[in-house]
Amino acid sequence: MAGNQASAGHLLQLIRSGEATTRGALQQATGLSRSTVGHRLDQLFAAGWLRDATGASTGGRPSVRLEFDPTHAAVIAADLETRHARVAVLDLAGNVLAEHSGALLIGDGPDRVLDELARWFAPLLAEAGVDAARICGIGLSVPGPVDWETAQIVQPPIMPGWDRFPVRERLREAWSEHVVPGGAAGPVPPPVYVDNDANLMALAEQRAGHPDCSAFVLIKASTGIGAGVIVGGEVYRGIDGGAGDIGHIRLHDRPDALCMCGSYGCLAAVASGGAIARQLTAAGVPTASGSDVRAHLATGHPDAVRFAREAGQRVGEVLVTVVTLLNPGVLVLTGDLAGTPFLTGVRELLYQRAMPRTTSHLQVVTSELGDHAALMGATLMVVEHLYSPATADARLAELLAPDATG
Repeated sequence: MAGNQASAGHLLQLIRSGEATTRGALQQATGLSRSTVGHRLDQLFAAGWLRDATGASTGGRPSVRLEFDPTHAAVIAADLETRHARVAVLDLAGNVLAEHSGALLIGDGPDRVLDELARWFAPLLAEAGVDAARICGIGLSVPGPVDWETAQIVQPPIMPGWDRFPVRERLREAWSEHVVPGGAAGPVPPPVYVDNDANLMALAEQRAGHPDCSAFVLIKASTGIGAGVIVGGEVYRGIDGGAGDIGHIRLHDRPDALCMCGSYGCLAAVASGGAIARQLTAAGVPTASGSDVRAHLATGHPDAVRFAREAGQRVGEVLVTVVTLLNPGVLVLTGDLAGTPFLTGVRELLYQRAMPRTTSHLQVVTSELGDHAALMGATLMVVEHLYSPATADARLAELLAPDATG
């Protein structure tokens, strides 16, 4: 690494990744002088981002190891589903400090939903014992395509009224209304980051259970069907956030199935939790949503089990193309449908129709993080962005001005 590139933010990245965790290792990795490394570390310590830890002794004096301090700030993460939401305050390592979940209908529209969501923040902060000024960012997971640069949701089939709505700005406004009420002076609203739920779940599952997997795919099958793709450790979002929207791939033999997007024959219209809910209702088992399907599956209801296995087979048909194109090492199935019947159906079609070479090194598994995957992913999204080299350097310049010059 060239010396003029090894800024304080780059040193922080080396420490956070574990690539270099002592002053000597940082000098060796960057080619910087001892004094320059010391100066830049001083900036990171002054910001409160680092802490010393005693390393293993080899017989002499124990080495001083440098660690990122995940307790110096906190994140608010929110996971919006179609009928409920989950919000938590977490430290920067993803440890939950306080959590709340409740009914929240995404169809009520962004103004009402985001305002209600923000009402949950202050009680959670009090429960966690975290001052609002320590919140460095808010991460929001949503069940629709997101343009990452603008934080806007783009043409979401199951989120009426949310298309191109200024989510970032509205949530920061709601923060000011509910966390610092009455116009009182308080901390500037933290930055808001928004992404698709399958993307964030994939990020969390890959980091937690499969960090060495360079091609990773997650399928979320709930009210809708979506995919998150991690390539080379990074979320692959496509040109404008539309990557992974496999629920709207057309099936050749179901032109009668009307999808919420307005088209016919979409995979989601045939094999999602919403589709199974309609099938169960037609069979005399009133079912309103994917979460209701999940409840029926938990009790082993025979019709729910049969429909879920058939849905898995239809999803497996589409995944043959997905795994052939991407050649992933891990395929995670999650969401309301991701139990044994659905998993069995996916495996049946996938291993039957894909070439053996494509699946010979493929693990098809269910979620390790369960209902917390989106919260963990939203936290990672905030932390990995705010403490990336370029953003970290810009934040240090603001925090330490006029002293942060190096």
